[in-house]
Amino acid sequence: MNTGAMIKLTLSMAIFGSIGFFTIQTGLPAIELVFVRCICATLFLGGLWLLTGGHKTEQWDKREVLKTCLCGIFIVLNWVFLFKAFEVMSISIAISIYNLAPIFVLMLGSVLLAEKMGIGSILATVVCFFGSLLIVGIDSFTSISQFMNSGFVWALLSAIFYALTMFTSKTIHGLSSYALTFIQTTIGIIMLFPLCDFTVFNGLTTTNWLYILGTGFIHTGFVYYLFFDSIRNLSTVIVSVLVFVDPVVAILLDAILLSFRPSMLQILGIVLIFGSIIYTVFYPDQQVQKVQPDS
Repeated sequence: MNTGAMIKLTLSMAIFGSIGFFTIQTGLPAIELVFVRCICATLFLGGLWLLTGGHKTEQWDKREVLKTCLCGIFIVLNWVFLFKAFEVMSISIAISIYNLAPIFVLMLGSVLLAEKMGIGSILATVVCFFGSLLIVGIDSFTSISQFMNSGFVWALLSAIFYALTMFTSKTIHGLSSYALTFIQTTIGIIMLFPLCDFTVFNGLTTTNWLYILGTGFIHTGFVYYLFFDSIRNLSTVIVSVLVFVDPVVAILLDAILLSFRPSMLQILGIVLIFGSIIYTVFYPDQQVQKVQPDS
């Protein structure tokens, strides 16, 4: 058991749990906020990389760099879709759907690693999706327009790309955490620069900028250094358990600071989602094997 890696992942998830609160205080749309986050994280991680001298001893492998770039695309899309979900639904609801990611990781294992999903895992997956419908609200699905505007699609896409990020990152072992995250955030800058509307930065207050810089340097630079430094040294099951720290913190902050009060159906939906994920993690139909690097 790698205690150090577990502490790092727990800390990163606890800090990331406050990202929803920070996001809505920035005053920026999703794409522009992620763009600034990528700039801040690139400066932060690049600076640490240079100060520690890690760039001098980095072992570069073409296949690992290509996989890191792919992982970077996944993680940037994950951020954009999550922040778009925050724009139209409560943090608690968006985070609950977002944390379907461990289920998607197990599904990816089933497809790509030939790990068979048993009846229990399949039923848990169905219950998770039913729970996600409940927390968004049945009335959000009376028309296509309401469905698209509910934020459900954005939150679900963020979960899918979060799962792809976790799954892909576990196949990268040669690059340091600095190199890994530096490449990914640089990819984010390149991806989002042509899509940014820079007029949205006009009129931002000092408070807005403090929250923006907080999401950039703390939630992106520091947190994702901890995340990628730890995830490669932990099993899929341990990672799937520890990511629950994130939604617990997020839902508590939403209830305490933003006065979120879920309906009975939403509470039921949250219980179904997390109950099914916990069941899948602790009572898997098969042993979930650690992803091995390509030879």
